[in-house]
Amino acid sequence: MPTDTSKPMKLERYNSYIRKVHSTKLLNASSKFLFRVTLLIALVLILFFTINYPPLSDNTHSAPHHHHRHSFLSTSLFSGSSLVGGAAWEKQVRHSSTPRRVNGFSVLVTGAAGFIGSHCSLALKKRGDGVLGLDNFNDYYDPSLKRARQNLLSKHQIFIVEGDLNDGPLLTKLFDVVPFSHVLHLAAQAGVRYAMQNPQSYVKSNIAGFVNLLEVAKAVNPQPAIVWASSSSVYGLNTENPFSEHDRTDRPASLYAATKKAGEEIAHTYNHIYGLSLTGLRFFTVYGPWGRPDMAYFFFTKDILQGKPIDIYRTQDQKAVARDFTYIDDVVKGCLGALDTAEKSTGSGGKKKGPAQLRVYNLGNTSPVPVGRLVSILEGLLNTKAKKHVITLPRNGDVPYTHANVTLAYKDFGYKPTTDLAAGLRKFVKWYVSYFGIESKRSKETQHFDESS
Repeated sequence: MPTDTSKPMKLERYNSYIRKVHSTKLLNASSKFLFRVTLLIALVLILFFTINYPPLSDNTHSAPHHHHRHSFLSTSLFSGSSLVGGAAWEKQVRHSSTPRRVNGFSVLVTGAAGFIGSHCSLALKKRGDGVLGLDNFNDYYDPSLKRARQNLLSKHQIFIVEGDLNDGPLLTKLFDVVPFSHVLHLAAQAGVRYAMQNPQSYVKSNIAGFVNLLEVAKAVNPQPAIVWASSSSVYGLNTENPFSEHDRTDRPASLYAATKKAGEEIAHTYNHIYGLSLTGLRFFTVYGPWGRPDMAYFFFTKDILQGKPIDIYRTQDQKAVARDFTYIDDVVKGCLGALDTAEKSTGSGGKKKGPAQLRVYNLGNTSPVPVGRLVSILEGLLNTKAKKHVITLPRNGDVPYTHANVTLAYKDFGYKPTTDLAAGLRKFVKWYVSYFGIESKRSKETQHFDESS
């Protein structure tokens, strides 16, 4: 009788079917798991890019390179390649901040990659003070110039933390790591005309950022003495000549000037309530090597060399516009003089213990020069004739003239400007042609001409 094999075959087919069912279920479960993981990663990435790259502001008419972007990672988590709060980062911060001279200062310089900030940082380091920089490297003007200044400072053992004034935890961390004796607060949104395009950037930096710095400074122990950058723009529509610290400053002609005036009133408040030692410096049209590209002397030089026409303003009644141009080395001496004579703050733990120092000074050159004269000097130095376009000064916040009375600064810390405009512009042009490689380009053109002939 033949063996019945139908039952084992049926059983095998059943087992095969069961295995397929289990495999299908496992595959489906794995697919669902992978889908959920992928969805979660996508949501995390969307959140990350939303934080780091917010949509452009409503100021669609402003220039593309003027949009300010602030990286969450740059301040809250990372600074360069070192983790904020990590051992390597703290070592850099402490090393840069440690003075090398007896009774030397430990100074936090905000805006250290800026024009005045970089020069002051180098001067402080050169005389043996400890210097730590803070800068957000915004793109109000080409950040590559700020990076070049950063590289220059790095060669002199000055470390710049990349971060924003409005990052309270970062500022608190810096003061936890270093008991700064002084703060030289130079970070600000600069420029009179740009305020008409992006007013919020001025409020964020010049008012909110300043308040945030003072909030942190008032709470630490010991409180630092603070020297900060105001502006000659606070004189606004003042008609007294020359401008004195005793003149009216309640009629600003631009939003930039208004934010700087607000800063002076805020400084008074924190001095009065918390005992912070505060000194405001009203700068008058600072110029020189490593300067700001948005300043007239800088873009005049660029346009003259490129054969482009330049606008020379005249007042509404057709008078020459004049500025009290102040060379950077003179301003640096004024900043260091203010730091050297700044008295200690009197507060502790956010409470005032006694009256504290509150000062404001003009730092200018005391000799206004018509803008036409500035152009003539540049023409001579560049050996190139400018294409001049004379127009009436628009109502954009610019004032027709500035003239500093520096008697008070001279009396209190010996401030005395020594560089006239011709000498200062000569040094600027020398730096400009070197930095942008103008001389090498010209020499190549000459060489090519010689070979052709």
